[in-house]
Order: sequence, then C-alpha cells, then structure tokens
Amino acid sequence: MKISNRIGAYMLLAAATTSQADNPILFFDRPADFFEETFVIGNGTQGGIIYGNPSIERISLNDITFWTGEPDSAVYSPGAHKYIPDIRDALEDGNYELAEELQQKIQGHYSANYQPIGNILIDFADKRETRNYNRRLNLADATAKVAYTKGSNVITTEYLASAPDSVIAIKISSSQPIDFKISFESPIKDCRTQSSAKGIIAEGYAAYFSLPKYLKIPQEQKMQYDPNRGIKFRTNIRTIAQGADIMPDDNGSLTVKNATETTIIIAISTNFNGPGLNTSTDGTDFRTIASRKASRAASKTFDQIRKNHIADYSSFFSRVNIDLGNSEPSLRELPTDIRLKNYSDNNAYDPDLEELYFDYGRYLLISCSRTPCVPANLQGLWNEYLLPPWSSNYTTNINLEENYWPAEVTNLSEMHMPLLTFIRQLPRTGKETAREYYGVNRGWCLGQNSDIWAITNPVGLNSGAPLWANWNMGGAWLATHIWEHFLFTRDKNFLREYYPTLKGAAEFCLDWMIEDKDGRLITSPSTSPENYFISPNGKPIATSAGAVGELAIIRQCLTDTKNAAKVLMTDSEFVAEIDSSLTKIAPYKIGSAGQLQEWACDFKEQDPKHRHQAHLYGLYPGHHITLSETPELAKAAAKTLEIKGENTTGWSAAWRVNLLARLADAPKAYVMLRRLLKYVTPDKYNGPDKRRGGGTYPNLLDAHTPFQIDGNFGGSAGIAEILLQSTPTDISLLPALPEQWKDGSFSGLRTRCGVTVDAEWRSGKVTTIRLYPISDGDIFVHTNGNTIPLEIKCGKMITLDL
Repeated sequence: MKISNRIGAYMLLAAATTSQADNPILFFDRPADFFEETFVIGNGTQGGIIYGNPSIERISLNDITFWTGEPDSAVYSPGAHKYIPDIRDALEDGNYELAEELQQKIQGHYSANYQPIGNILIDFADKRETRNYNRRLNLADATAKVAYTKGSNVITTEYLASAPDSVIAIKISSSQPIDFKISFESPIKDCRTQSSAKGIIAEGYAAYFSLPKYLKIPQEQKMQYDPNRGIKFRTNIRTIAQGADIMPDDNGSLTVKNATETTIIIAISTNFNGPGLNTSTDGTDFRTIASRKASRAASKTFDQIRKNHIADYSSFFSRVNIDLGNSEPSLRELPTDIRLKNYSDNNAYDPDLEELYFDYGRYLLISCSRTPCVPANLQGLWNEYLLPPWSSNYTTNINLEENYWPAEVTNLSEMHMPLLTFIRQLPRTGKETAREYYGVNRGWCLGQNSDIWAITNPVGLNSGAPLWANWNMGGAWLATHIWEHFLFTRDKNFLREYYPTLKGAAEFCLDWMIEDKDGRLITSPSTSPENYFISPNGKPIATSAGAVGELAIIRQCLTDTKNAAKVLMTDSEFVAEIDSSLTKIAPYKIGSAGQLQEWACDFKEQDPKHRHQAHLYGLYPGHHITLSETPELAKAAAKTLEIKGENTTGWSAAWRVNLLARLADAPKAYVMLRRLLKYVTPDKYNGPDKRRGGGTYPNLLDAHTPFQIDGNFGGSAGIAEILLQSTPTDISLLPALPEQWKDGSFSGLRTRCGVTVDAEWRSGKVTTIRLYPISDGDIFVHTNGNTIPLEIKCGKMITLDL
C-alpha cells in the first residue's frame, strides 16, 4: 500500500482502537526493505540492525572497535611546516590562488574506515503469507519485537543488546513448532565460518590500509589486506532450543527443526586494545573473550538477560522525561513512517512525535557510546559498508562534537566519557602534527578527520581540497568538551586529570596565531569549514587569513582553559598569557548585509545558504555571543541565519535549532525543528514518492543525506535548548518555548550550574520548578520575565511554586 493511502486507512482504524501506551515506541506494520527503515540496537560496543523479515530475517552486526588500519606514527609530509611562511606571504599579498595551491603541501594520510562485521540470516522454512505483522522498538527498555501470524501459528521474535552481558540476544517463540536455518555472511575478506551443535563461529580481519570511498581510484586499490596485520574479529553465535533438533552443516550453518522457543546469543570481540597499540603484537585475546562472553550469556535464560539489560539501560534512560503536549490518539496509532510523513506533509500537530524524536536521540547515545576511547562515529555504531560515506570516521569540524551535544544536558554524562577519553589520546600524535605540519612546538592539534587510531594530521595526501583537508581546529573544539563536562558534573578530580589536555590545545592556539597588519591576532592560513568565498579575481577559494570560525573556537578554548586553571588554582602565568591574547584576537565584524562576517574581509560567498555555519560557533555551542552581553553580534548572527534560510541538511538543521534557541527566537527554532523532521525516503528507494535531501528517514535516523547520526543528537540537544539554557551561574527556563508547546513539563535536565531541574508550565508560564544541586553557590533563575536569586546547597532540593 502506498504511504498516502496507508495514512487514511490507519486514521480510520485508529478511531476504533485504543491508543498505545505512553511508552516511546517506534512502530511499523511491515518489514524493513532498506536500512533507513530498520531498527538499530546496541550495547555501546556491539550493534545490530534489524530488518524484521518473516521469510529471511537479517540482522546486520557491528562492533564499534572494528576499523581498518593500524597505529601509524609516521609523518607523511615531514617538515611540511616550511611552506607556512610562503602561504602567509601569498595571503598578505592577496594571492589567494597561490595560497590555496601551497596548502596542499600541508597534508598527510587519510583516516581509516569503520567496518561492518557481517549479517546473521534466519531463513524460515514456512514461506506462507503473513498476517497481523507488527514491528516495534521500545525506547523505554531498548527492546525490539517482531510479531506476525502464518496460518494459525503466532511467531514472535525479541531482540536486545545487553551491556551487562556484552551480547546481542534474540528469542524466537512460536505457538506451533517451526523450522529455520541460521547462517552468517560477511563482506570482510577471508571471513571463515564453522558450525557445531552449539552454534556458529566466524572470524575475519580488516584491511590494514584503506582509502576513502570518495577518492576517484579503482576500488581494488582502496583496501590492502594481510592476515597478520590489522584488527581481527570473532563472532560466536550460540543457539539454545530445548526439545528441538539442531544440525550443523559443512557450510558453517545451523538447521533448527521443531522449535517453539529458541534463544540466539551473539558475542563479538576484536583484538583492538587501544589507539596506540598494534593489534599484531599487543592485541587482546579476542577469541577467548568472545567465547567467554557467549558461554556466560548462554548459561542464562533469555528472561534473565533481558531483566539485567533493562535494569542497566533504564537506569540511564529514565533520568529524563519531557511532555510537550498531547497528540490526537489517532496519531499515536500510526506506524512511525506514516506518522512522520503526515507530520511533514500536513503540518500535523503531533508533540508526542517530537517527544519521541527527543527520546530517540537519548536512546541512540546510550546504545552507541559506552566504549572507552571509542566515541560514536559518523553513523554512531551502525554501518553496513566496507567503504562507508566519509569513511564513517570522526569528522571534527562539527559532526563528532554534535554527537555529544545532548550528553550532559540530558543527564547522560557517562556516555560523554568515550569522547573525553578519546580526546586524551589525541596529544600522542597531535604534538607531532603541531610540530611537523605547523611549526608549533607547544601543545597539540587535530585536523578535520580522525579515527579509532586517534590520527591528528591534516588529511588529503597532498591532493585534497583545502576546503576540507586543511582545517586544524579540531583539537581546540574538542577540548572545550572537557570544561563543559566539569561544569555539569563539578568533578574537580576529572578536571585535574584532563586539564593538561585542555591546556595543550590552548597552547597550540596561542602559538599558531600571528599578528596581522593592525596588530590583531589571527590564524593564517585558515579556512571556514567546507565553504568557499569568491576571491577578487572571481574564483572560489577556501584559503584565507583570520577565518572567523577559527578565531571563535580559539576564544572559547582559551577562555575555558583560563577558567579551568582558576578552579584548580594553577598556572597563573599561563592565565595571564591567555588574558593578554584574548584582548588581541581580531574582533568579530558585521558585513554589508548586516550578517556576521565569515571571513576577515566581507567576501561574497559562493553559497550564501551553505550548510556550515562555523562563524556562529560563539553563539552555539560557544558562549561568548549572547543576547544580553553582545546584542549587536547576536543580531548579526540572526541575520546570517535568515540569509541561510531553512533548506539545509539534517545535522545543519539541528545546529540551527540550537542557534535559534540561543537567540530566543521561538517561532523560528520550532520551524527549524520541523524542518529537521522533514520526511526523507530511503537512499535506495526509487519509487514515485522518492524524496531526497536533509531531514529524517522513516526510522527517525538523520538524513544528511546519506545517514549521519549527528542530526539526531543535535536535534535532541536542540529540544533541550528550547526548554532550558544555562551558564555557570544562571538558569533560563523556557527561553525559546514555541506556542505549540504551551502546556508541558520536563524532569531531569541538567545545567552548567551543577543543578538538575524539573519544571512544569501552563499557557507558556512556568508554574513549578524543582532544583537538585550537586554543589554550593549562588545562582540566578530566569523565568516568566523575572530573575530569582538563590543560594543553593549540595543535596538540598529547592521547590519554587510560581
């Protein structure tokens, strides 16, 4: 049935049925044909992609530590920094084309590629037509379920990814005995499988060298394999079916006959042992680890595994709840894809869907970010391609950072730690990158891309476009997450431990900047991520001096470092150096159209509506452009967003929700949120209703396109930013509340004051506030147009009835 027809059919059906419970649930009435219709599950390390096919079920598997490559300490372009003076001279002379050409001398090797493990296939012998098909993902307990009827046989399959047991578990139940075959397939070269009565074991290894998908060279040249090098994996698939016959075959498959209840345990392990350790010599005993995990889980019942999983997962997910209003019961009965399309096409009032989207971002973060030193990548945890888009790597000119915007405010600090521990790994290569590529001997830096090996060099192999290859502010941006984590948690031990990493990023910034002709500090060469300006001779150019986004990041990094040093009562001389430099950094400028300038000169942009908006960093996620302290700059930022318009890609729309929320522009923030939730069809769908562009796929994953998970995380952060904003001393309630959410509540959101907040409101006015401090101090609460000064004490709840 076409989606447009299904909307009407379900509206009629819903009118005669009882609405679903309030649990946040994704629901489909059909199997997934495409990845963008699947359900994804994960325990922070292992992930599954569920298609829910009642004929041949497919569960795609991932392990967040399975990448191509190996540790590489070699510098691809040793002494590349010797070209920096020539580039600076060219820029000073206005010879942008020469500067652009010379920038390619300042490039090294590419990042590694994130890899899939393979697919489990469950081929059901009964090929009869199905009835009463239902596929659900419950975000409250992170369990998925597929149910349907064949003849009079009711078949149900449950799926979960357990962190306590470190396995994926599947339970197939049927009212009558069924037969099926379990097999494993992998796109990985030389993957080997074998089966026994206990289950299936599969092993493979990733390429030790790879190049990105987008390079225009033959496919076979993009991967190099050696069985003695690179990351290896082992997958143990245990099958338990009491009273059934389980028969292995020579092809590494299992046939299960006369089963009414079957549990499948999937344990995956790789020999990755840390960014700086070579798996060939210092890898983990991945075979033993995978076998041990499988055996331990197989000794438990599925219900025991499920109980432990739910207790663990819900301890995180249940911390936060939001209520933005009530949708019509008929809308809650719609399958998720129909509901999203109805919301997108018909401008439906559906606050429950907006809540579901918010919760989905939290679900995804818990599911894909629990592995030390291995943060969520461009696709989080879920990837089916050997050469995924942009290598599914860590892109640090916005995407990796955006992945973690909701972590602190939505009460998931633990999920922030994989990123933070990863950041601590970066100086290992980042110091060498600073010296060899930029001639800076203090501190460390990071280019636009990184990977599981924590590479830091500018990528491009001396042929990449400076537009994306030569940006070097990734380290300074990522380091600001250290101070953010401290503000929310008030953990001085953490800050003391991570301060050297933050300081190192600041040291690079201080030594990288130079004085311009007016004595102002700027970066040179610099770029504004992935955007071109039109040079005086009419050519699109990326390389300039003093790009505003770079200086904004430096301002924030230096300010955060100074504040951290003061909290720790250390480095007074370094603080003085920072203070001196902050006064000398080239100021923001407002352009001829009233916009915040993106470059030092008021250049014409090649694309005024470009998806990147790095020059607005100081507004969000930075904190030095505000409505109260810098109103003219805030007004110019608003003008920039007006010029850019609403039509953009998924992650960019999410960023703009946050920017507009900081500007307290409730109507536009809400419009942009709805733009983020624009319905997009799966990438490989070519039917009559094909839709492309940025937005949201049928399964609520973010459409760049293709899939990038950062839009989901940025979107959840944006909804929180609409409801609650904070500084180290101030809490603002409902700063950008749209009229559509006139009645509602939230609980469990956290602030930079070290205070957790619950709030209720009616007709757009806050009626009740509850504050839960974790430190002592004086704060100001801004609500309903008033400012309330409060003294807070650790552990002492404050209730305000307004």
